[in-house]
Amino acid sequence: MKHEVPIWEKSNLTLEEAAAYSGIGVNKLRKLSDDENCQFVLWIGAKRLIKRRQLDEYTGRMCSV
Repeated sequence: MKHEVPIWEKSNLTLEEAAAYSGIGVNKLRKLSDDENCQFVLWIGAKRLIKRRQLDEYTGRMCSV
């Protein structure tokens, strides 16, 4: 049995989930998270996850992305 956790309860999101959650496109999220100083990306090997809370804080501070 597979249990689905709602996006707003997950701490880390895939690029697709983060795009759906934030309204920011996958390509733009990929470009933003490619920066080595990005605070909202978590790398697990080659897999990229977006830290939901830090993404919320980041978008709260920005006037444009």
